[in-house]
Amino acid sequence: MEWREEAVVLGARRHGETSAIVEVLTRDHGRHAGLVRSGRSKRMRPVLQQGNIVEVTWRARLEEHLGSYTIEPVSLKSALVMDEPVRLAGLTTMTALCALLPEREPHPAIYDATKLIISNIENDDIWPALLVRWEAGLLDSLGFGIDLSCCAATGQTSDLVYVSPKSSRAVSAVAGEPYKARLLPLPAFLLGRGMASTSDIVDGFALTGYFLHRHLSAPRDIELPDSRERLIEYLKVK
Repeated sequence: MEWREEAVVLGARRHGETSAIVEVLTRDHGRHAGLVRSGRSKRMRPVLQQGNIVEVTWRARLEEHLGSYTIEPVSLKSALVMDEPVRLAGLTTMTALCALLPEREPHPAIYDATKLIISNIENDDIWPALLVRWEAGLLDSLGFGIDLSCCAATGQTSDLVYVSPKSSRAVSAVAGEPYKARLLPLPAFLLGRGMASTSDIVDGFALTGYFLHRHLSAPRDIELPDSRERLIEYLKVK
């Protein structure tokens, strides 16, 4: 069996003396691992850094086998973030959260959004808000989407400023006023209104983080990536 596709490198781990098992995210084959022979060589190590865009060819005798990869570089963005702690934390957070995706299950919208963030990782005015949206998209792709279409209490579509932690639905300012201490702030940029300030982005991460923990990490008895908390702390002091 064989297929060829563009992919985002999610990570690599040592296998034997010279090889590596590399996990990538592809549009049509989802999160997928394969063996790269000589993956620990001087030539391949820079290519196999997380966040790089590569062309992979996967071969195996049977579909359920691990198989092997032949990998060629396309866009090596990882080198641009290694000395930038905030960008590195953002990239590491995104690639780590991809581990929540089921193996070999396509999620093309997540792949497209991942590439969009990587292509904008040098623009600090853009990528943090995109990452919040990416996390919301991850929840939606896995069946735990946040419903921002209308107020859970009144059905109105305007003045939505909260999200209910119980129902994962938006709540308007008037309906939520008596309960606002128990509701999650809904930043306007997630509704497509206006630019995202730093405080909006921090509120956005608090919102998506609540549901990522509740629906995805807590049931698996794992924690959200440490890099995510570092990213939020970086943003708070920005």
